Amino acid sequence: MVAVGALLIITLLCTALASLAYVRKMLTWDGSVAAFAVGFIIGIFGDILWLLLLLLFLVTSFVATRYRFPEKRTIGAQEGVEGERRYSNVLANGLAPSFIAILSFAAIPALPKPLSGLLFVSAISVAASDTLASEIGVLSPRTYLITTMQKVTPGTNGGVSLLGQGAALLAAVYTALMAWFLLFHIPTIFGQDPTFPASPALLAIPIIIGFVGCQIDSLVGATLETKGLVSKKTNNLLVTSLGGVLAYGLFLLAG
Repeated sequence: MVAVGALLIITLLCTALASLAYVRKMLTWDGSVAAFAVGFIIGIFGDILWLLLLLLFLVTSFVATRYRFPEKRTIGAQEGVEGERRYSNVLANGLAPSFIAILSFAAIPALPKPLSGLLFVSAISVAASDTLASEIGVLSPRTYLITTMQKVTPGTNGGVSLLGQGAALLAAVYTALMAWFLLFHIPTIFGQDPTFPASPALLAIPIIIGFVGCQIDSLVGATLETKGLVSKKTNNLLVTSLGGVLAYGLFLLAG
């Protein structure tokens, strides 16, 4: 059961997150509503610190989206009109982490809280890697189709670049390190139970999953998405969900 004080903090954080995102044109009004819902579910069923990690992801995505934005608009590679994202974008990246948060609340014996935190971070890592790879990589003139390595126009589905790959890896590392600090060290300092594994070696899981998930997104983009069999949003939902599943498999292999 969530304490009244925690419920109030979660509500205020989600309201601030959604409002700021709308005012700063990071999200449309429906995107802001979806962000509030996703954040509320994660805060209530997961942990307040999971919500803070989600907030960091949103801020990082905003910075990456605004980076050299006029150039992106010139080549038609921007999201929306001013880089804003709709509810479908929010749900595509937020449903898998929300589901993991709900599973963590169910207290399944095979899924203790630190392990569910690891899966949550891995799903966020995929979303962060893919977002930064897209927003930064689109600025590279040396873009190649991941399936054939033929040069393509920046912004092409399945197009990858060295710049984008570097951004994807950086996002995965950043997400894992911030998660280890927020979900393990902060609770430990205040005498609370951490919601992330103690072993630094397990940081490799969200790093690997984030980067690999980004590559899978590109592969699906170059094949199924190009053929119209899936949309970009469906692709995002698939790879973030797969990120959680693969993270669980890697944890079992490591254990």
